[in-house]
Amino acid sequence: MPIKEQPNSPRPRLISNIFLALIGLSLIVNFALPIFLGPQIPGVPYSLFIHQVQEGEVERAQVGQNQIQFQLKTAEGQPGRVFTTTPIFDLELPKLLEAKGVEFAAAPPPKNAWIGSLLSWVIPPLIFVAIWQFFIRRGGGAGGPQGVLSIGKSKAKVYVEGEPGKVTFADVAGVEEAKAELVEIVDFLKTPGRYTQIGARIPKGVLLVGPPGTGKTLLAKAVAGEAGVPFFSISGSEFVELFVGVGSSRVRDLFDQAKKQAPCIVFIDELDAIGKSRNSGGFYGGNDEREQTLNQLLAEMDGFAVGEATVIVLAATNRPEVLDPALLRPGRFDRQVLVDRPDLAGRELILKIHAQKVKLGEDVNLKAIATRTPGFAGADLANLVNEAALLAARNKRETVAQEDFAEAIERVVAGLEKKSRVLNEKEKKIVAYHEVGHALVGSLTTGSGKVEKISIVPRGMAALGYTLQLPTEDRFLMDEAELRGQIATLLGGRSAEEVVFGSITTGASNDLQRATDLAERMVTTYGMSKVLGPLAYQQGQQAQFLGDGAPNPRRVMSEETAQAIDREVKDIVETAHQHALHIIQLNKDLLETIATQLLETEVIEGEKLHKLLDQVQAAA
Repeated sequence: MPIKEQPNSPRPRLISNIFLALIGLSLIVNFALPIFLGPQIPGVPYSLFIHQVQEGEVERAQVGQNQIQFQLKTAEGQPGRVFTTTPIFDLELPKLLEAKGVEFAAAPPPKNAWIGSLLSWVIPPLIFVAIWQFFIRRGGGAGGPQGVLSIGKSKAKVYVEGEPGKVTFADVAGVEEAKAELVEIVDFLKTPGRYTQIGARIPKGVLLVGPPGTGKTLLAKAVAGEAGVPFFSISGSEFVELFVGVGSSRVRDLFDQAKKQAPCIVFIDELDAIGKSRNSGGFYGGNDEREQTLNQLLAEMDGFAVGEATVIVLAATNRPEVLDPALLRPGRFDRQVLVDRPDLAGRELILKIHAQKVKLGEDVNLKAIATRTPGFAGADLANLVNEAALLAARNKRETVAQEDFAEAIERVVAGLEKKSRVLNEKEKKIVAYHEVGHALVGSLTTGSGKVEKISIVPRGMAALGYTLQLPTEDRFLMDEAELRGQIATLLGGRSAEEVVFGSITTGASNDLQRATDLAERMVTTYGMSKVLGPLAYQQGQQAQFLGDGAPNPRRVMSEETAQAIDREVKDIVETAHQHALHIIQLNKDLLETIATQLLETEVIEGEKLHKLLDQVQAAA
């Protein structure tokens, strides 16, 4: 469990309170006491004082810088009354007082003036100390007892054996190869003698690489639960601060703490936050905070001497292509472990783990759900199970049914239903023919999945309807014919609009974008152009970088080559467009039949849809 921080010591708080009390007392002595204990002399306007002097009513006066105190002449044996006034800059006042026979002198220095002078020297430092104590006390809640003084200290969370509800390798599925690599690390920490006796050296660093949501952080938590050694966990962004040098200081402190508790594991999540390549344009000189942090991390990972206690660095990133080469070399991160999206068997295992937390109905088939979710990562499957459970609760069911999972898949793939988005009859008709056009062309396309559902119920941000195609198996390779078929399927909706209405709408904008991107990859990445040949014009993962750190998508090429690429992309898309038009024209009667039914029911799916699409005639 995380190591608890010690409560703040009451001593700094007591000192702070004493300082605040002294400041308050000083203010009372300097300002309040003279007001309440001193003589209360009435004040008059300066103009009245001048008038009384001119009229000969003033007997004597004490002229000070901030106050003039004067006494009127005696009357009937009684002493004259004393008044004060606030002076203004008047060089003629002494002459006027002398001309009117007023006895005047400078005001004597105030009694106990040394108290004010002393307070003017004492109060500012006391205020500064009080503010400093205040920030220390405020920072103590998050940064430990030292507060702001601990800005250079590591913010890593420390886990030790015995945490309740800990994650183990039994809670991780679908990444068996990655688990095997990390099991070896855990086994070395538990029984190092079995490895060292034959001269084996455990890797100093293991880098988990994979798309977002595939379980890299979950694997790290499982290592913490299995290893039985202290486990330091921190995010790469926690090293980066406004002040240069803070990140490198935290790196030093992190490894100092780790060495004291070795053998142990240090886990750095989102390593690319501090490990970005120094040649990528992201750094601007030797005083950059991230560069200094990276340099310190490189030094610490390479600085473990022979015989020094075991500290293994575990890190995760989904952007390995931007990492500095010095960070990836052997001796630092000796091993890179790919944590990829799970296959069919892996998805089924992940669903079983997450389904243990919900009540499943008897009709739920997790293997069928896994078959319908190719490309889903572990986080997507966890979200899918939760969405299905929420739908079951919304429908007031006591268990989660198979239909809840089916709806949850559509929510994840296509978005939420927008029944409040009401289409007029013309738009509804266009959307119906558009989606049926996708289905007709898609039913004849190999490698793109089976058409399972057509709907004209709006979903997501902009989808006015959708055609759901679900793969029947995991695919890792696609040939040129299958890619051209996918482009034709994407253009099937636009082709149906052209054939039926003789015009096109804005509804195909996303289809056009996806078709163009796929055709461009065929030419520039896959080498599927007879004109340009088997050359890769697209930069790979180890790409050159622009000034802002973003990868340059294309190699430097001549203008003629760029024009040739554009012509080839246009030719591929146009050929697929003509193929889709031919299929739509050949099956125009079937298009009318399915679109009419779709306008009546809004959704066609399952066996009913399959029987209709079985009538589609393939283009010659």
